[in-house]
Amino acid sequence: MNQCNHQTASENGWHGKLNLVYADRLGTTALISNSHQAPLKVQRPFYPEGQQICHSVILHTAGGVVGGDRLSLNFHLQPNTQALITTAAASKIYRSNGTQAKQSVNIQVDAGACLEWFPQETIVFNGAIYRQDLRVELATKASYLGWEITRFGRSARGEKFVQGEWRNHTEIWQQGKPLWIDRQWLPGNEEVFHSPHGLAGQPITGNLVWVGGVVSAEIVDKARNLWCGKGEAGVTRLENGFLCRYRGSSTSEVRNWFIDVWQLLRMSFSSRGNCIPRVWQI
Repeated sequence: MNQCNHQTASENGWHGKLNLVYADRLGTTALISNSHQAPLKVQRPFYPEGQQICHSVILHTAGGVVGGDRLSLNFHLQPNTQALITTAAASKIYRSNGTQAKQSVNIQVDAGACLEWFPQETIVFNGAIYRQDLRVELATKASYLGWEITRFGRSARGEKFVQGEWRNHTEIWQQGKPLWIDRQWLPGNEEVFHSPHGLAGQPITGNLVWVGGVVSAEIVDKARNLWCGKGEAGVTRLENGFLCRYRGSSTSEVRNWFIDVWQLLRMSFSSRGNCIPRVWQI
């Protein structure tokens, strides 16, 4: 079932919605429900890895997010489905007029299902006021792999994030038990930008989290050994998963590392290599 509700931007900003439901149809992961409200929409699904894994690309047709915008994304993977969801381009969070922009991502992964959520880079302009809430609910034998890469300020223009505010709250639960809760807050000012407890003068941060099974010390060591960049990087084992963090100055550096870790996880837990989404510019 496909539904499309159109809404124009109001004085209070866009209130965009996207609801995607995937189901197993005789071994094919099918997008069975797609309801969307501007400025969010999804491209037609495609299957570069075969019918079991559905690739989906999300579009933000307004081109960027401003103060007052509210974006709500809901993904539901029914049992034994596999999906890879990404975005068509980097997300831009523009300077605010004093009101907060907010994005909420709610994910439900049923038994035996696997979601890979790989949005492209988010660029937070100086003066932006932005909050993202991401919550993942996992069933038994479900798995989730997701990453976030954030650039603070248009650093290519010499811009720093010294005004505004950024918040990012992530929660991953399994059958009522919290597996990983991470709450980050970055006020825009010179002290935090240069503080070793803040950005340490680096404009880019990245997080990759995988939850779905016990990770051996060997895999953690391999993920660490895959890192060969100039920025700071770390790998931590979680309960039934692990976490990679990055702080540095290069989007390609962190993305290439995350892609290598992604391939390591795929080979270790599903005997599959990676398949780079066609919209990424690698």
